[in-house]
Amino acid sequence: MPLYDEILEQPDVLTGLLNSQQKNIKGIVNSVGIPKGIFIAARGTSDNAARYAKYVWGSYNRIPVTLATPSLFSIYNKPPDLSGLLVIGISQSGESPDILAVVEEANRQGCSTLAITNQIDSPLANQSAYLIDIQAGSELSVAATKSYSAQLGVIAMLSAAWNNHEDQWKEIRAVPGLMSQALEVEPQIRNFAPRYRYMNQCVVLGRGYNYATAYEWSLKLKELTYVVAQPYSSADFQHGPIALVSNGFPVFAIAPQGEVFADMAELLKRLKQDHQADLFLISDNKAVLELADCPILLPEGIPEWLTPIIGILPAQLFSYHLTLVKRIDPDAPRGLTKVTRTN
Repeated sequence: MPLYDEILEQPDVLTGLLNSQQKNIKGIVNSVGIPKGIFIAARGTSDNAARYAKYVWGSYNRIPVTLATPSLFSIYNKPPDLSGLLVIGISQSGESPDILAVVEEANRQGCSTLAITNQIDSPLANQSAYLIDIQAGSELSVAATKSYSAQLGVIAMLSAAWNNHEDQWKEIRAVPGLMSQALEVEPQIRNFAPRYRYMNQCVVLGRGYNYATAYEWSLKLKELTYVVAQPYSSADFQHGPIALVSNGFPVFAIAPQGEVFADMAELLKRLKQDHQADLFLISDNKAVLELADCPILLPEGIPEWLTPIIGILPAQLFSYHLTLVKRIDPDAPRGLTKVTRTN
């Protein structure tokens, strides 16, 4: 099945990306310099990659990052002033008209423009001054997997290039091996999936760098398994939505060690002890995993800023195996096509 194969290809995709795009990325960074701000246009899975960029480039590079509202460009025709910004379009296909509208307007305003795409002959690539090929290869499945992790890899590489920091590059080069280790949890995930066969709603929690993971995991559950999966920051979740959770309510969470771990761990403890939630938890902390009904252990030693690239893999595998349990074709989600052209 294409989806399953593409999930397993991700370590090799990241290896290829590191081997072939590092020079190009450093050249782009040398040319554009360090921008005063970055404006990103994206949709769907690529928009979740952009959420990751907000945290990485904001924290490691001190660059403010804004996510575009494409309809201001494509429908309302009232674009904001983009003066001095680096405008980036992130798109697997490079064909969405609304993303293209943002980049075309940025060109009119004299901005530097960059395409991060899997299609180097796409309209987005052709309209952008700079291009990074994510080199995910043919992605046949409708649900994006390897193109998403490749986009995250490019974002991490850009951060390292802007900082010109060898320690960051060293950490990125370890990612493919850590991804391979993360895929070894598949037998556990296969065993856990039947528990959720009749689930029709859930919440997905993450925070910090993994705010993006919560959104991407919830998207995979929606598009592949038809579950109403709502993503939240663990902080936002406590401002009202926690009232949803009662005995047996499914809560999916990613909580690797790092700056936001203590907050996440406290919330997970509260959800289990006070709300009797059903917890499916991805973490590299064995103590917090003891709270989980379905614990998934990440490899040790992942720097927090890179955990989204590795942590999404178990989430993808779970979504895939849940489709099999529910007898849904994972490669043909209803009502969806590979390329979505929105205005």
